[in-house]
Amino acid sequence: MTSLKGRLASIPEGAGALFFIQIFATLGFAVLYSTLVLYSTKHLGMTAKAATALMGVFGAFNYGLHLFGGYLGGRFLSNRNLFVGGMVAQVAGCATIALGTEGAFYWGLALFLTGSGLNVTCINMMLTQRFAPEDERREGAFLWNYAGMNIGFFVGFAAAGYYQASENYSGLFLFATIGNFVAIVLAIFTWRSLVDLNTPLLEAEAKAFRLRLAAGLGILVGLVPLVWFMLQRPDSTGSAFKLISLGVALSLIYLTMRHPDLRERRNMWAYLILTLGSLAFWSLYQMAPSGLQLFADHNVDLLVAGVRVQPQWIQNINTVVIVFGGPLMSAWFVRLRNQGWNIDVPKQFSVSLILMGVGFLALPLGISLAGPDGKTAFVWLFISYVFQSVGELLISPVGYAMIGKLAPTRYQGVMMGSWMLVTGLASLFAGDFSGMLPEPSGTTPLETNPAYATLFAQLGVGSVVVGVVLVVLIPTLRRLITDKEAAAPQAQVSPT
Repeated sequence: MTSLKGRLASIPEGAGALFFIQIFATLGFAVLYSTLVLYSTKHLGMTAKAATALMGVFGAFNYGLHLFGGYLGGRFLSNRNLFVGGMVAQVAGCATIALGTEGAFYWGLALFLTGSGLNVTCINMMLTQRFAPEDERREGAFLWNYAGMNIGFFVGFAAAGYYQASENYSGLFLFATIGNFVAIVLAIFTWRSLVDLNTPLLEAEAKAFRLRLAAGLGILVGLVPLVWFMLQRPDSTGSAFKLISLGVALSLIYLTMRHPDLRERRNMWAYLILTLGSLAFWSLYQMAPSGLQLFADHNVDLLVAGVRVQPQWIQNINTVVIVFGGPLMSAWFVRLRNQGWNIDVPKQFSVSLILMGVGFLALPLGISLAGPDGKTAFVWLFISYVFQSVGELLISPVGYAMIGKLAPTRYQGVMMGSWMLVTGLASLFAGDFSGMLPEPSGTTPLETNPAYATLFAQLGVGSVVVGVVLVVLIPTLRRLITDKEAAAPQAQVSPT
């Protein structure tokens, strides 16, 4: 007991509160992420193509605004104020969607995305500020924070499936409203412990502080109608986002070619190659709440041991694999490395893409073994999600850490932002792929199975091919990825 009290006393003030705040802050996103396509098609009567395109834009806005939120927090509004302001927008958004009309849906979605997009970075910034740069407890705190996020996802997915059984969408979005409101209450009760500790805003004089506060609130409010306008034009919004992404990519290639330091330039080339691999992975991974969910709802036998598995519950396969598989994989890698195995970033990226491809290739195999009614056995969808989740364990944790290693100091912000942009772009591609699937309304599994099988096979083969290409490039990537110590001997040998 004394040891436990000592460990609890050593936790910096505010870190424990952020763990519980993270759980409730995640609930609303988990509900919308897992239910948006089903709600759009079943309740609002959208076509599958329109719903999946909207889901793609939903992901693009969510991840794209993370970057903007990281800029606003600590400069215009404190991270604490921006987080609570964002949560207020999320609460208002979920409550508005609960009204059940199409008009309320778009306004509610605009409110929610503005809040969710801006405040996610804030909670990470509040947590990291609780620790000194050399404090080794930071890693453990972020692991707990990640666990809290996954608890929120698990509860949100479970609740979404429960309400989905009766298609009580108003009840579901009210549940999300209450969950997000609890996050605000917890933040208010722990207000003093969440204060910003080291941000540019703290250095501003009183007049400048008030001007920045007014500007920050104006941006927060002004974003809502802008997002609302763009949500109703998903095709144009998606095209604009893709053009912006292309511009960022070309800019990074230009910066890489012009960068004077040879070692850093090689690292930047490695970053660009691995970014393409990441884009391929996440484009397939983010089909889970759109195309794969529609396939599960219409073409998979979801009756398991006498219980119907709701489509949202399937997302928890990923949650469970991440929570339990993460520590196991970490311990296994430590053991393998101690035995002399070279497990590095290029190898992990390669294997993750191959696993993603295998996961998708399991689906056409399951479709070929479907019963007389054309419905695929649930076990094949389960296998697919397990392979995808293990692939995520290989690629996701090393992504942001990789940027710290490969990005030159002057470009770290740009390269971190572009990495987040990739996730948003991948969401759009996932929507594009899902839009290629047949309309399930008015059709039978036997009619739509061939189109599903063809697309899943093509995507699976494509992912495996990209993974194999990265395998071939592993020696090249290892030569490109060098640190100062490794590059020093090369620098001594120069032409005279």
